[in-house]
Formats: sequence, structure tokens, C-alpha cells
Amino acid sequence: MPSTKNVQNTHISNRIRELHGSLLEIVSVMNRPQRDEAMVQEAGISLDRALFPLLVGIERLGPIGVVELADRAGRDHTTVSRQVAKLESLGLVKRQPSASDRRVSEATVTAKGKAMTDRVDAARERIGIEIFKTWDPDDLDNLVRLMRKFADAVKDDPTKS
Repeated sequence: MPSTKNVQNTHISNRIRELHGSLLEIVSVMNRPQRDEAMVQEAGISLDRALFPLLVGIERLGPIGVVELADRAGRDHTTVSRQVAKLESLGLVKRQPSASDRRVSEATVTAKGKAMTDRVDAARERIGIEIFKTWDPDDLDNLVRLMRKFADAVKDDPTKS
């Protein structure tokens, strides 16, 4: 009986470059400073664009330590520490010792910060509706399902442990 494994591997190999190219394009667009500025403007908030992704990250992932936040943001942890301190001085986040390791300070969003990220979410929804308004609902559902599946697979990649 012929092996289907080689056929599957060939199919995967042929799609990896296209998938990688698509991801690079998406990440490139998402990382543009103008994109954050547009989102801040659409949300009607006043926040330095360098602080914006950190506030959203803390809201989504918090409580989160500075080192992990910096790693996820692709920034130096000393820079992120200063930026989190700025968010704290604005009353948007608070820092507290980690429950599991008192040496680690974790950031969480405050009620004021959550109100700001709620406005960002509403702006993101308005922008998303424009992007996806011509899509078939099943295509959008499949995209969301498959992106979650891919994100979970990448996050749980045993070769990166």
C-alpha cells in the first residue's frame, strides 16, 4: 500500500512559503506605527502610539510580567519597564507582585485602562466590519477557526520548549 505521508508532506511543503508570505504581510501591516496611530484616532483616545500595544497586551494577557510582555512585543525589557511605568502614572495599569514569585512585578489593567481598551475594541470592530463586509460568513468563520487552530499549534510547538 503506498504511503500517504509523503503526499501530505509534499502538500505542506508547497504551502509553507505562501503561508509564511501571508503572515509576513499581515505582521508588517499590524506593526506599522501608522496603523497604531489610526487605531488610536479611530478609538478617540489620547495615548502615545508606543504605549498603545502594551496597554492592549496587558489588558488581554494580564496579569503579566514585564519580561514576558517585552518578549511578546519584541522589545527590550528595560524599555518596556519604563513604558509600563508611564502607563501606571497615567492610571491605566497597576503593578503588583506576582502571586507565584514575589520578585516578579506583574501589570494589570485598571478600570480606566479597561475603558480605554474597550474603545479600542469598538474601533477595531468598526474597521473589521469594513474589511470583512464582502466576505461570505462561512469564510470568516473558517478563518477565525483556522487562525485559532494555527495560533494554538504555534504556541504549543514542542520544538520551542
